[in-house]
Amino acid sequence: MEPLFSPALHRQRHQFVIDFVKRNKPRKVVDLGCAECTLLEKLRWFQREIDLLVGVDIDGTKVKKKMHALAPMATDYLQPSYEQLCVELYQGSVTQKDARLRGFDLVTSIELIEHLTLDDVECFSEVVFGYMNPVDVIISTPNSEFNPFLPGLSGFRHSDHKFEWTRAEFKTWAQTVCLKFGYEVEFTGVGAAPPGQQESVGFCSQIGVFHRLEGKDGCNMLRCDNAEDVFAYTLLYSINYPSLRDNNILRRVLVCEVLRWTENLKSRWSMKTTCDEALCGIEGGEEECLSERCMEVEEEQTVCGAEMRELMGPCEKDLSKDQENDYSKLQRCESVPLEVLWSHCPKVSALSGSLDNLRRILTDDPDVNLSQDGNAVLLQYDEQDLGEKEEQDDLQDSGYAEARQHCLTAEQEEDWGANV
Repeated sequence: MEPLFSPALHRQRHQFVIDFVKRNKPRKVVDLGCAECTLLEKLRWFQREIDLLVGVDIDGTKVKKKMHALAPMATDYLQPSYEQLCVELYQGSVTQKDARLRGFDLVTSIELIEHLTLDDVECFSEVVFGYMNPVDVIISTPNSEFNPFLPGLSGFRHSDHKFEWTRAEFKTWAQTVCLKFGYEVEFTGVGAAPPGQQESVGFCSQIGVFHRLEGKDGCNMLRCDNAEDVFAYTLLYSINYPSLRDNNILRRVLVCEVLRWTENLKSRWSMKTTCDEALCGIEGGEEECLSERCMEVEEEQTVCGAEMRELMGPCEKDLSKDQENDYSKLQRCESVPLEVLWSHCPKVSALSGSLDNLRRILTDDPDVNLSQDGNAVLLQYDEQDLGEKEEQDDLQDSGYAEARQHCLTAEQEEDWGANV
């Protein structure tokens, strides 16, 4: 049957649900008869719209087989989103009530209902539309009128099917449900018939999209009885995706961004200093060439580069009077004002919300070293940076730079003479 359709019929059914989710953006979604969680895995990618994604199947073995495919990926931890997603999988029958499935925005039942007896279909209707009472329901089921077009098929499409409805039978059941529980329904499907046969045969899989009528909030005899909440299902799997709504995760991401940006700003400041020092003592074309390169570097820097060079400098001003005489410490650190970070680093400002929040969060973090007044991040030179800095200072003090310039000029003249 599948080779008759492109994409395959099961993919078309799943895509129908995905398109519905994109348009309507339900926050809580449950898939009844989730089997190996294929549809749930696809819906997981739309976690920006979905807060709670639930799957239910009577066969726990099938669920366990693929349930770990719904776990967060490494990128979800490295780059957590602002939204939150919880995934839950249960073993249970769709003919039984469970209080944890109330209040959902969308219930999907894809090629499930035909596996139930007609008595169980009645229970299914009361549980889904009466007890669960979601905003929307999507139900797909085989259209028996399409069966003659399926080569080699005799009887039902699957050995476990208890029935396969015609379009009229499906419509009768759906309209009865709507009248009883306060819904309206639209009929459609996937898997088009051969050219010229669509009107007379319909879709291979017929779909009913049910919408709860306004004012019908589920206050019926099944929802408003005095019975205690029932928990008939067995929880097999539950996972919360990392979210920036979690204060611990938010703090970790914010601190990482602060450390990354402060190192970035320090590198730019050091590059500018190096360019300025290199320009000193160089004449003619070399100076012009190096100057152009420095200008290119400046153009590549963000707007916070210029601000940073004015506000960022040695941490001498951030130290107490008792520390002013500690010359070695002055030589080993620089400061990046929090105002520069918050004003010009979009992700830092978005995560912190305000400059006061940024200061408060960083004050309590052991990985961040703030100045005494709490207005700047202090950066320590590493041993390599410090060694290079001391070497440059020693060379400048010894007059090596001037001598080296003279030697290079002599070598250039020697090379020029050899090439004449």
